[in-house]
Amino acid sequence: MHLADTRIEHEAGGWKIDFIGDDGDAVSVKVADEHAVSADEALERAKAVMVQLTAYGTRGGGRSLNSYDAVSNGNFDDEPLLDTRH
Repeated sequence: MHLADTRIEHEAGGWKIDFIGDDGDAVSVKVADEHAVSADEALERAKAVMVQLTAYGTRGGGRSLNSYDAVSNGNFDDEPLLDTRH
């Protein structure tokens, strides 16, 4: 799924963030009001939840192996930001 759109709605008790893929698939994350007071905070919290779930689904239930993996957005096919060639 490649992210095509993100929708944020405030509902009773919290925020609903929908991550919508270019193929029509969608993933929703609910963030409680106590964790976010604004749409921006709710989006950041939802992204953090997705990172935790990605680590869960790809590493046999364990946490990310290192700090880079923990904050990575998973775009491993993109060009690297740093030139590591010597």
